[in-house]
Amino acid sequence: MSAASHVRSMTLGLGIALLAGCAHRGPPPLYVWESFPKMQYDTLLAGGNSPSEQIAAMNAQAERARAAGATLPPGFRAHLGMLKLAAGDAEEARLLWESEKQAFPESSPYMNQLLKRLNEPAKKDPA
Repeated sequence: MSAASHVRSMTLGLGIALLAGCAHRGPPPLYVWESFPKMQYDTLLAGGNSPSEQIAAMNAQAERARAAGATLPPGFRAHLGMLKLAAGDAEEARLLWESEKQAFPESSPYMNQLLKRLNEPAKKDPA
């Protein structure tokens, strides 16, 4: 290989390396989904982890998102509220559903329905 050919190869290689180093990877994801969609799916199948196990996993995901300055995805708080209600913590469910409404105003009609049901007195079973 001649010296000129070697210089051209080195210049080309250096140019490619510089361009690769400047490549923009795009914006970071808008939400931190992690395993949330799978948790929802497992809950719907009723074969997933217990509500307390799911609550622990979702709380851990929320903590990681907070630490990273990331945003929780739509429905995350609503689903966590459902799990809290299933575990007997109606007040925490209420807070989570209110938080979902604030984070995603488009969820208000559904969150309002859940809150309304939560506020209704327990209906007596006709004997």
